[in-house]
Amino acid sequence: MSQPFFVKFIAILFLATLFVAHASPSLENQTAGEKNLILEQKIEELEKLQKNLSKENSVWIKSYDSYIAYRDVRKSLREVKWRIAELQNQRSSGEKKLELEALLAKEKILSEQVLLFQDQGGSPFADLLKPDEAGDVPSISNPFDIIVGLSYIKRQTSQFQDYALRSEDLQEIITNLEQQSHLYRELLQLTPKDNEYRIGLDNTLVKIEKSKLALDTLKVTTKAYEKRIDSSEAKINKEIKSQVYKLLTIGVVIFVLLLTVFLLRRAVKHYVIDNERFYMINKVVTLVSVALISIIILFSYIDNVGYFATILGFASAGLAIAMRDWFMSLFGWVVIFVGGSIHVGDRIRFVKEGMEYVGDVLDISPLRITIMEDVTLTTVEHNRRAGRIVFIPNNYIFTSMIANYSHGSLKTVWDGIDIMITFDSDHKKAVHITKEICRKYSKGYTEITRKQLNKLRDRYSLKSTNVEPRVFTFIESNGIKVSSWYLTNAYATLTLRSTISADIIDAFNAEDTITIAYPTTRFYSTIIPPKEMPKGEGQ
Repeated sequence: MSQPFFVKFIAILFLATLFVAHASPSLENQTAGEKNLILEQKIEELEKLQKNLSKENSVWIKSYDSYIAYRDVRKSLREVKWRIAELQNQRSSGEKKLELEALLAKEKILSEQVLLFQDQGGSPFADLLKPDEAGDVPSISNPFDIIVGLSYIKRQTSQFQDYALRSEDLQEIITNLEQQSHLYRELLQLTPKDNEYRIGLDNTLVKIEKSKLALDTLKVTTKAYEKRIDSSEAKINKEIKSQVYKLLTIGVVIFVLLLTVFLLRRAVKHYVIDNERFYMINKVVTLVSVALISIIILFSYIDNVGYFATILGFASAGLAIAMRDWFMSLFGWVVIFVGGSIHVGDRIRFVKEGMEYVGDVLDISPLRITIMEDVTLTTVEHNRRAGRIVFIPNNYIFTSMIANYSHGSLKTVWDGIDIMITFDSDHKKAVHITKEICRKYSKGYTEITRKQLNKLRDRYSLKSTNVEPRVFTFIESNGIKVSSWYLTNAYATLTLRSTISADIIDAFNAEDTITIAYPTTRFYSTIIPPKEMPKGEGQ
């Protein structure tokens, strides 16, 4: 106990003694019954007040009781250690050994209790006088941090209000303790020789002194705490305003960009008639706008762009290995987009691991080509399925076969029909009939293709530009194969193929000198008659 506190304590005891001495003559005039009645009333008031102190605002009382318990335990531990040292220096006997063992066990228990109460230290209210920490003041560097900043201000304000209420609670405790000390003085007047009341008074006066010191500290700390909260709140509000202003600026820029994109799309829709070109321009505008918005947002909220580029470089190296196919698809999309080998609406044929898919391109995204299967010769002869949506990864253009039936301005393809005739058929007449039929049905496509090839001469080196139907004859093991080739619409090959095939069969069947060959077996029971020469020959 410090010297100033000791002087205050002696002065308080002196004043209490004078008060008791001054009040005692008046009590002498009272009868013994009256004194007992007053004593019982005072004791009842004291018990009620002590019960009230133990129930209400018990945090401060418990903290003080823990402090007293800590001091008592430390005192007991010092006495036990002193006694243990005394016994160890004396000659041992059976009785002293038992006492030493008991003291050693008691020392262990008291040491554990000291560890439990050691946080009390030299102050009975150390934990209660320390303000609750709300954590480090957050730095508002992006819009999402605004919520964090507002939450921090709300939490800090709530903690300050709770801390400020501690002053009221402690003031109420001091008032009750002063009332308790007054009751102890009155009880000492009635029973001056009761040592229990004197000890209670002394303890209460010490509690009052400690509580008043704690209250003064609490008031000073509250003011400092309030200033610190105001400072952190002002900092957070300033940063929030800065982020809101930045967010509004970015919003205006993005709005102007989106408005420009909208107007550009309207202009493209109005002036571009070709659907394919409109689709590609619309796709480019969308990608560019998304890229610009991403760049605006990215560079608005990255303080150190060089550091970000370094991190992105290391991350890209790892991702390039782990996601090789994904990056190859992106690269393939760039090749398709820049090279123009495939466009939306083109009919393509894709071969992968022996499977063939023929369909029209619905979309070309950065990762894949989307096609829809149509009923084609491939689906008829191989798949026996059509109408499926097929997704082709863009990286397959580097590893797999992709054929385009309608590349550029060329919308026609060569289609062929093979028909077998017997060796004794008039193959020249068959070739003539086939060529005329093909020329008849493919005449329109022939003219279209000639014009399209002339346009492609600017981009490609075209050596053969013959667009007329072609008919070839080949000797096979079971007859003569007449192979006819003609130009047709890339999107309707089966229709024209079916029409031409039916006309060729009808024309061949109408001729006596032309016989369609198919797997047959011919037996001769007599001598094979001589072959008749065609009319007009040999004359």
